[in-house]
Amino acid sequence: MPWIQMKLEIPPALASAYEELLLAAGSCAVTLEDAADQPLFEPPLGTTPLWDTTRITGLFDAESDLAAIQRAVATAHAALAPDLPLGQARFEILEDKDWEREWMDNFHPMRFGRRLWVCPSWKAVPDPSAANLMLDPGLAFGTGTHPTTALCLEWLDSQPLDDSTLIDYGCGSGILGIAALLLGAQELIATDIDPQALQATTDNAARNQIDARRMTLCYPNKMPPTQADFLVANILAGPLQELAPTLQALVKPGGKLALSGILDSQADAVVAAYQPWFELEPVVTRDEWVRISGTRR
Repeated sequence: MPWIQMKLEIPPALASAYEELLLAAGSCAVTLEDAADQPLFEPPLGTTPLWDTTRITGLFDAESDLAAIQRAVATAHAALAPDLPLGQARFEILEDKDWEREWMDNFHPMRFGRRLWVCPSWKAVPDPSAANLMLDPGLAFGTGTHPTTALCLEWLDSQPLDDSTLIDYGCGSGILGIAALLLGAQELIATDIDPQALQATTDNAARNQIDARRMTLCYPNKMPPTQADFLVANILAGPLQELAPTLQALVKPGGKLALSGILDSQADAVVAAYQPWFELEPVVTRDEWVRISGTRR
């Protein structure tokens, strides 16, 4: 089915009203995006900040009455913000594609370190003798294409994981924990607040023929009382700082920790949060993202 996008720059305070307006006008999806390259990092819990210059996009069936939509928008804007001029709406034809197939066609096997490959489950592996992680991320984050995931995978490939226990805190697709099992870890404890992540991890573990008895999947508040040899957490800088007392207690003395999901501008704050418990290694940076790792005292 062909589609048309209507794009309009709006005052952030009117975002919710415009979203309701476009949906009422027949839009099947509405998105908000930055129109001026203004970064928003980690907002406080319970807040939804928007960019000073916000662009709203409504997705319409190509057979929609565009003139009627424009009239409805103009009428509503006059009622919502009579003192503000209405921006010029732009309409674009959106090429009709099988987006799932498009993504699948562009996800290729990737190598991390010496031994580890992450391979789409629908493609042949390039090196059958390697540790090949067959991945279908589903709805959860983590394919290896993002620098934070890549940094963690490379770190895992460099560690002596044989017969160890590893905690994957914020497991997403399960890519880090499953990689650790394929690289020699004996036991994985994977935790996430998102039930879709736990399901994706379960599915990907089965896809890699991981014995379910080697895995514990749970929400963070259901973590078993244990200390692991290794812990990886690829989440965000704010939560990592808040979780420092919790995460340090999950790593046994002499155990190792790797953290990512951190911008280089946030690294010092995260380092300071973990220094009381860990001998930290030099920070590793890639494309403005960093990995922080160290050994538990």
